[in-house]
Amino acid sequence: MSTFKIKKGDTVKVIAGKDKDKEGKVVSVDRKNGKVLVEGVNMITKHEKPSAANQNGGIVQKEAPIDASNVMYVHKGKVTRIGFKFENDKKVRFAKSTGDIID
Repeated sequence: MSTFKIKKGDTVKVIAGKDKDKEGKVVSVDRKNGKVLVEGVNMITKHEKPSAANQNGGIVQKEAPIDASNVMYVHKGKVTRIGFKFENDKKVRFAKSTGDIID
């Protein structure tokens, strides 16, 4: 994917998979593999050994990456596609449904 339209901090809605229709904030973006980590979505159970950070170890719930194609940007409470355009010689993202500039 040449241009990645989802960025860290964006609010997105899951449009496919077991967590369909859930919304959350993007925690991190993996451009190389085309994955995003969304807060509270695609939770997995992981068994961890005791370590300095986690004294007891045990079973931990954490988010797993989800494919970027399975999420859509939320703008003013509605999902929208994202486009790029130039404003004052600067490339900016805009919501295709309303035409508003995102950042």
